Amino acid sequence: MKQKRCDSIVGGLQVSALEQNFLLAGVGGQGTLLAADVVALVGMKLGLDVKKSEVHGMAQRGGSVTSHVRWGKKVASPLIEPGEVDFMIAFERLEGLRYAHMTRPGGVLLINDYRIAPVTVASGSKIYPSEVDEELAYASVVRSVCGDNCIERMYVPAVAIAQEMGNSRVNNIIILGALSALLPDVPEELWLEVISERVPSRYVQLNRTAFTTGRAYMQGHS
Repeated sequence: MKQKRCDSIVGGLQVSALEQNFLLAGVGGQGTLLAADVVALVGMKLGLDVKKSEVHGMAQRGGSVTSHVRWGKKVASPLIEPGEVDFMIAFERLEGLRYAHMTRPGGVLLINDYRIAPVTVASGSKIYPSEVDEELAYASVVRSVCGDNCIERMYVPAVAIAQEMGNSRVNNIIILGALSALLPDVPEELWLEVISERVPSRYVQLNRTAFTTGRAYMQGHS
């Protein structure tokens, strides 16, 4: 496994802005790809080599959508190998469980505390995991990766926060704000600059507020 330069420690986690692997996963319509674009552009503005790949799946039918984003001095491949993800960012709880095995020992699972029934559940052929089943499944995955309690799992009630703001669609930006709090070497204003460039002008202030709200939430809970 590659050696990572560690510049700071947040919540007991060693974090560097210079070399990071991000895996973003969600359901079609959640803004997963916009969030991935923001993460990639932030890396570019830091002067890093950035690679990004996307898998859309059945996005228009509520299927899984994933994006790999890699920051580094020199990045060879856009794809992240299992066990090499620093930040697994899930915009839906089941997506977090689906890709938890990709996280490296000492990595972070950042999860939107929100459930969307996949097509198989909506059709009645499958059952959405209960919280007990979910915990057991996570425990099994973590043990297979690196033993007990070696991956930090953090939940953010992003949809609930977004609904309080009056627009549930900004839950993806709230999650990005939470992520930014775990990357203290990256200036907050850089994230806000990229968000302002990527969203329609009439929604810039709403998204900036969503970002700072998510950042403040994580700073108060990590």
